[in-house]
Amino acid sequence: MNILENMNWAGDSKIYPELMDELGIPQTMNWDKAAFEGEVGRQNAEQRAAWDAVYGPINEDFKKRYPTMSREDLMHWRYQRYMQDYLGSIAAVDDGVGRVLDYLDAHGLTDNTIVIYTSDQGFFLGEHGWFDKRFIYNESFKTPLLVRWPGVIKPGSVDTKMVQNLDFAPTFLEAAGIPIPTDMQGVSLLPLFRGDTAHFRDAVYYHYYEYPAIHMVKRHYGIVTEDYKLIHFYYDIDEWELYDRKKDTLELHNVFADPDYANVVKTMMAKLKDIREKYHDSDSLDQYYIKKYDELKK
Repeated sequence: MNILENMNWAGDSKIYPELMDELGIPQTMNWDKAAFEGEVGRQNAEQRAAWDAVYGPINEDFKKRYPTMSREDLMHWRYQRYMQDYLGSIAAVDDGVGRVLDYLDAHGLTDNTIVIYTSDQGFFLGEHGWFDKRFIYNESFKTPLLVRWPGVIKPGSVDTKMVQNLDFAPTFLEAAGIPIPTDMQGVSLLPLFRGDTAHFRDAVYYHYYEYPAIHMVKRHYGIVTEDYKLIHFYYDIDEWELYDRKKDTLELHNVFADPDYANVVKTMMAKLKDIREKYHDSDSLDQYYIKKYDELKK
């Protein structure tokens, strides 16, 4: 997940595959150029012309500079390209949201429409030296959630309760007056929207198990409260981490073995056991899927 070493040149940094060949830049992954061709190759003539108008000069400038660039120069270049593309995408989303809100206003629908802005996951933008996602660390774990519901949610209000994207479906169903299936693991957020936070959950669970795979993020699961985060990395390693989310907001200091946090570890371990049972997750289930995965690899 290192921006210099692991980010694709064509698929991520938008270096044309033919220029990679000309400069002798190998693919970072064997689908690097295919990712570029898959995205850019499906553009029509007008779209490709607009693309080339932006990325053509960037590639030409890179062609001139590359032979004399140091590793540090390449690191800075790739980070800037990454951030400029990302922020450009965010600006486009912002414009799109504005168009939706304007449409609601223009057609008299604002007061009768729930607007929800969210995402499937967070993203590393250079924090810890990484890009992409998958880890339980805050940058990729935390997602945006903004909701506008005239007459129900007080404008400008903030709630820090532990919500998850599996809560969305129950929320939408209840808002629409439709019964929530009992096998759904999420809970409706309507009580929070109305200001009732007394009996809402105090912790959420996370489990990433797609290893070995892209970016090679180790398998891990954990529990997160407003104050602490307990993580267990497993499969081919056995490592525990605990972070004090109030004192260490960047999650840089693992205090799992710190004697001052012994009681916190004990409490969080118990919470982790309970929440894994709640979601029908367990070490035995982990071993079952590990066995199945290894069988498929053969």
